[in-house]
Amino acid sequence: MNGEVADFSLPNVGTGPDPFSLASLPEEVAFVVLFLQRDHHCTNCRKQVQSIAARIDEFHDRDAEVVSIVPEPVDRVEEWQSRYDLPYPLLADPDATVGEAYDQPVRFGVLGDLSDFLGRMPEVVIVDRRSDPPRTASVHRGRSTFDRPEIDELLAELDTLRESG
Repeated sequence: MNGEVADFSLPNVGTGPDPFSLASLPEEVAFVVLFLQRDHHCTNCRKQVQSIAARIDEFHDRDAEVVSIVPEPVDRVEEWQSRYDLPYPLLADPDATVGEAYDQPVRFGVLGDLSDFLGRMPEVVIVDRRSDPPRTASVHRGRSTFDRPEIDELLAELDTLRESG
């Protein structure tokens, strides 16, 4: 997928600019890896943000910034930051506007639309900021709560993108 990128501005309870937008990142950040989470209660999401935190230097070594977006109000997202002390931007998106803009999958039709807990699936988007305008370089849309790319897969994808110039 090589589409245009939807920019956004959301409250950031983690490190980095607040409010956060793609444009607010330093120029040397070539890639942004957006992790669109399911919701505040998702244990797989919580494990994922901790795993990413443990390997954040590997993303930074590839000129990439990680951004985790939770479709919840600021106070709930702040609970994650208080508990896990994540070393990257952690954004609150209570209206799920970014998930909608990036076509984050929602299962179970109308029922899934009514409840993020039932319907919203994880998604990972790699944004390539080296072009003007930035472009979507890669997307993984989860089909279940467990369907997430491994960190090694994402790092390999970043390596491939860096080599392709």
